[in-house]
Parts: sequence; C-alpha cells; structure tokens
Amino acid sequence: MTKKQTKADINFEQELWKAANELRGAVAENQYKDYILPLIFLKHVSERYQGRKDELVEAFKDEASDYYTTDTEEQNYILEDPDEYLSKNTYIIPKEATWQFLQDNAEQDNIKVLVDDAFDVLDDTLAQYRPDLKGILPRIFVKSQLTPKQVAGLINLLANPKLSEKENPGSDILGRVYEYYIGKFAIAEGSGAGQFFTPSSIVRLMVEMIEPYQGKIFDNACGSGGMFVQSLKFLQAHGGDKKNISIYGQERYDGTLRLCKMNLALRDLSFDVKLGDSLLQDKFPDLKADYILVNPPFNVSQWHPEDLPENDPRLFGPKEEFTTDGNANFMWMQTFWNHLSDRGTAAVVMANGAMTSNNKGEKNVRQFMVDNGMVDCIVRLPDKLFLTTGIPACIFILSKNRDGKDGEHRERLNEVLFIDMSKLGRMESRKLRVFDEADLQKATDTYHAWRNVNTNQDVTLSTSSRAQSRDGCSQYNSEPLPKNVTSSDSRGTSELYREANETTASQPYKNIDGFCYSATIDDIAKQDYKLTPGIYVGTEAVEDDGIPFEDKMETLKAQLQKQFAKGNELQKQILENFEKI
Repeated sequence: MTKKQTKADINFEQELWKAANELRGAVAENQYKDYILPLIFLKHVSERYQGRKDELVEAFKDEASDYYTTDTEEQNYILEDPDEYLSKNTYIIPKEATWQFLQDNAEQDNIKVLVDDAFDVLDDTLAQYRPDLKGILPRIFVKSQLTPKQVAGLINLLANPKLSEKENPGSDILGRVYEYYIGKFAIAEGSGAGQFFTPSSIVRLMVEMIEPYQGKIFDNACGSGGMFVQSLKFLQAHGGDKKNISIYGQERYDGTLRLCKMNLALRDLSFDVKLGDSLLQDKFPDLKADYILVNPPFNVSQWHPEDLPENDPRLFGPKEEFTTDGNANFMWMQTFWNHLSDRGTAAVVMANGAMTSNNKGEKNVRQFMVDNGMVDCIVRLPDKLFLTTGIPACIFILSKNRDGKDGEHRERLNEVLFIDMSKLGRMESRKLRVFDEADLQKATDTYHAWRNVNTNQDVTLSTSSRAQSRDGCSQYNSEPLPKNVTSSDSRGTSELYREANETTASQPYKNIDGFCYSATIDDIAKQDYKLTPGIYVGTEAVEDDGIPFEDKMETLKAQLQKQFAKGNELQKQILENFEKI
C-alpha cells in the first residue's frame, strides 16, 4: 500500500528571495514583509472577487442555472449586487484596487501612488463590511525609497502562480511567506528564536489531538493566525460550522497583528484579536477559552516578572517562587491555564528544555502542574520541523477536563500520556521535515484511545497505577456558546465527537515500547518531575537543554576564538615585560 503523504508547505523560497532582492538597498531587511504581504493580500482579495464574477458570468449562459438570463440589464444588476459576493466570502472591489489594475499599470512612473491609492480604496471597501479591518493596509510605498522600477519588478514577481490562492487553495500562503521572511532576516528582525510562524504540520497535529469543534478558541501569541486557520480546516473537514466557533487572540507586534487580521479576513472568520504583551498586558483578563492553541516565544529572558502584581490571578503561588526573569516559558503555562474554561484544553508548543529545567521558578511550576493533574499529554517532536529555528520542541497538552464526568472521556487525573514522535516524519527537503498522514493518525489515535471512553479500554499502566485505573471521560466544554456564536449544524457536538472517534473506539490503548507510555504521577515524581517522553517510553533518556548541537558548536567556537585572542595578548605582554628586564 502506498503511504499517503501530507502536502508540505509550498516551496517558493526562490521567488520570495527574488522579491526581497527587488527591495534590497531601498528598504530595511526587517521591513521586507511589510511591503510584500499587503500586496499578496490585495492579490488574493482581488482574485476572489474576479473568481466570483466569472462564476456569475458563466451562470448567465447555463440554462440549468437560477442565474440564467440573456437580459444585459439584469446581468449588470446581478454583477453589481454586493450580496452576490458577500455570500461567497468576497466583496466587490473597485477597479483601481484590483490586482489586474496594478499589473496593467506596473510600468507607470506613478505606480507607487497607484499602489498606495489601491490600499486606501481596498481598506475603505473592507471597512464597510468589517470595521475591525480598518487600517490593515497602510500607505507605505510613496514614502519609501523604492523606485518605480523596483515596485514594478515586485508586482511582476508576485504574479507567480505559486503565490496565488486560486492556484493553491489549501495552503496558508500569507503565513508561509511570513515564516520565510522571519527566518531569513531573523537578525534584522531583532526577534528571538521563538518569534516565528508555526508550520502547518505541527499545527495540524495539535488541532487533530484536541479537536476544537465548538466554542471559544484562544491564542495569545497568535502571530499570523495559523492556529485559527487550521482549526477552521479541521472543523470543515468534520462537517462542522464555523459559526460554532469564536476566535480570540493577542499579538505583541502591530505589523504581525495586521497580518493575522488579513489571514482571518480571507476566510470570513469573525474574531477579536488585540495588540499587547500577553504576559504583562493581558487584554482578555476575564476570557475563559474552551481551546487554547499556541506557540509562544521560547526561552524569553528579561521579561520583567517584577512588574507583575503580587496577587496576579495567573500565578500558582508566590511570585518569587513561580517566576524567573531568566525564562518566561512557565509564566506562559500559568497564563494558559488561567484562561482555560472549566472543561478547557490547551495544546502548547514549547522548547524541549521546559520538560527538564531545574531552575526554581520553572521546576516549581512544572511540579505543581503535574501534582495537580493539569498535564494530560507530552509529545516529543522530531528535529527540522521548523525552518526558522533549530531549538528542539515538544507539545504540552493541558486540560481541566480530566475527571471523567462529561460522558466522552475517561477519568485520568492520576495519569499522563507520553508520546515520542522524534523518529517520525520524512524530509521534504534538506532542511524541512513534515509528518505524513500516517504519522499524524498514529499520534492522534493513540491519544484519543488513551483519553476517550471505551468499553474495551485496556490502558496499560505501570504496576503502581493499574489498581487506580478506571473508566471515565472528558470532553471539550459544557458551557454555553457566547452570544455572537450560533449553531447552524443539525448535528450536535457530541455526535461530531462520536463520528470522529469511531476509528479509535474499537482500538484499546496499550503502551508501545519506544513510542508511548501512560505514566502515573508517582512515576513522574520518581523521575524528579522530568517530562521527557524518552524516560518513560523506553528510548534513551538524554538530558536536553534545548540548544541544538550546531548552536552549541558555534558558541564554543566563539569562546575558543576569544580565548586564543586573549592568549595572544598575554603572550605579547609577557614578551614586552621580558624586554624591560
């Protein structure tokens, strides 16, 4: 049987590099994406409008269509009716704001003015229907140092079909372009290794595991909005309705927030995303989410925990014991837990070092989470899943829905599932690894078989925990939806759950050497609360500080060069002293 493969993110680095070269010398490297992404957004919105218009024109000729007519006046009326476009998640775009208009006029001396004017027109057009989108397309070309020839070259390069949503409907193009530029110009961007877009291979794994069918979805480090986009794809793939979810997000950088709004607007999702530092300026202090899907910046130091109030409701204990200025990883964890609803579940991408760190402000939080039954599952990921960082990563699944009282999931308060995916995935290119369909299914089926109610359940635990194992359950959330969210799906969420889990219902969970293991809290305590899956599943347990070998070698090389220089300096001083004797 041929192994089914997932589609890797579109490979268009060469085209993006050419586009960057058009900007070189006139625009700072850390601003490349600010010029390219708005043009791509305009291109996609324009393509959608033209596509819908073409559909209507073809329907006029089809006698079997409700739109069939030979009356020119009636045709023009339909073509100018905004509702005909809104029903298909698009808008009537004035000619001067279309991609075709910019292409046709790319060689004009005033192309910079035409681009900025197109942004203004499109911004105003979108704001008529979506006031929250006002300002996502700023005027930046006229005041730039770009020449008309450079702008024309950029427009012509972006006309490449690889950058077309029409040609690539299943790819998160805006997010993928953003990932490329963040990685390529990370130094100029001034971002840490955690400031990057999450590849769809990882996002899909997270979404498939926690199954966000209905309710509030939150990402307080939302970046380009990829988590929300993949949640929508999951929902649609399982016959759900996007009206059943509401989206909330927070992002620290204004330019990235505009990108997120563009990404969500392209999919006609309602959302509330705000600007601010989620650790020190929580813009949603009262929000309780049913699902949190997040890839926060890794290993952020000097984030100023001293600025937190002493009675911050997110903290598990005294600030001096449950925070550290050296690393914000576990302040993120406490923040996520605080934002979960009574039945909420979170999937968090985190640096591997978080599984074993011994710093007091980090280990105290990790131990507290384990002892209090907050950690549901730990997944170790393979290397090279990210194009933009070499930091090894894992996934923490946290849940407040582990008591087995929802009728869907069993009780597992005394257990944590460990999954080691470090040997899975295939190399799509020399630098990028992706998960195949079978890889994703293996991990998600394992987690669901372990978590879900199953009359044939055979959860194989360690000897100390078998006596404590008993069937139970736990679902997504029993809270009512927010007022602005309504259900139009005739099937209930419970039915969607049952359908999604049919494939695993007949497969009882069992520990698999080298891949998965269901450990008890006592098992973890005996390992000094280290959460590296290799310790439990049977693979070699290696202490991982989260720093790639290549980075360590670069650091050691730099240190050695400094020591050589210092040695040469000392040698020179000694010789000079001899001369003085």
